[in-house]
Amino acid sequence: MNALMQEPAASAGDDAYGLSDDQELLLSDPDMSEVEIELVTAALGEPRLSAGRMVQHFEAGFARWVGRRHAVAVSSGTVGTWLALRALDIGPGDEVIASPYGWHQVAHAVELTGARVVFSDINYWSGCLDPVRAAERITPATRAILAGNTNGHPAAWDELRRIADAHGLKLVEDSTEALGSRLHGKLVGSFGDLAVFDFSQPAALCCGEGGMVVTDDDTLASELRYLRSRSLKDRRSISVGARVPLQALMSEVTAALGAAQLARIDRILDRRKAVERNYLEEMQSFEGVKPPYVAPGVDEVHWMLYVVHLGKRFSGSACNDILEDLETALIEAVMYCMPMHQQFHYAQQGWKRGDLPLVERIADRALALPLHTHLAPGHVKFIVKTLKDSSINVGAGAAIYL
Repeated sequence: MNALMQEPAASAGDDAYGLSDDQELLLSDPDMSEVEIELVTAALGEPRLSAGRMVQHFEAGFARWVGRRHAVAVSSGTVGTWLALRALDIGPGDEVIASPYGWHQVAHAVELTGARVVFSDINYWSGCLDPVRAAERITPATRAILAGNTNGHPAAWDELRRIADAHGLKLVEDSTEALGSRLHGKLVGSFGDLAVFDFSQPAALCCGEGGMVVTDDDTLASELRYLRSRSLKDRRSISVGARVPLQALMSEVTAALGAAQLARIDRILDRRKAVERNYLEEMQSFEGVKPPYVAPGVDEVHWMLYVVHLGKRFSGSACNDILEDLETALIEAVMYCMPMHQQFHYAQQGWKRGDLPLVERIADRALALPLHTHLAPGHVKFIVKTLKDSSINVGAGAAIYL
């Protein structure tokens, strides 16, 4: 882990890329400062370590930043999604349409409610849930559409909203991967009846754990707070058992980290954008490279990770060879996503490879590279050079697209 306030810089013993001999380039590395230390120290001095003033401060600040009436802090994005679905009275016998591609933990929440997740294919370019294909999955049992801003790219929210309203469905926005991205001048998190954020790594706003559910609906916000946990005033209330709540609070220490990160979020996002620009410059050395796709109407994309898509010539074993080469060079990289419909739990429900061809085509060759504020230009240059050399060595050539 980099020291607090440390800026990436080469020392006398570093090589041409600004790397020491045993330095690992991590997939993610949170941006911390003295502000985080000060707020965490203040939280530790309070008499309450949960459900206190720091959580309320973080909730109020996050609601203002996103532009929603309410923000409810929770222990994780998964729990937040589960609470959101419960607040919408979604459970056994209901169906929720979702993409199997992206941050798995959010769609898993559908299963936790007892409802059935119905997977639908994605837009080939954005990686987000395709509205037309999602509409074809609607049945009398469908209660909601759960759509994500995949790896930071906003989904087609106007089209998804029209479909949801036309069929009387709720629209739940998964913004766990897209903090700071904008569509039609509005931040992600602004489009669903409820929207869910997660603050675990590799999120730009990183608290280690924790999440937030935002909404403009007063009734939903009240229900979310009720279901999140029981308060001290409820200790002798017989009505609490009517709808059993969780113990899903965010701690004061986590909220302190979140509030500090939120106070610095514009600077953090700007520094991540600078790293992205370094990647774009270095990627021009690849044959046939295309710039990252940004759909019409999208004002700004803040990528969660720097994802590259290998060409069709790359087999699955070639992708694994590239990951091994990167690991040997102390570069942490992973396949971006194993689609949920190919995972064991969902295979037991009848889902199989071949059901969602666009998801599979993208997921088979999508590699996630490090993206965080501690990456210097030389670090990015080394990552891209290693990736290029490996892609040539495995015999597939160097053609990729972003």
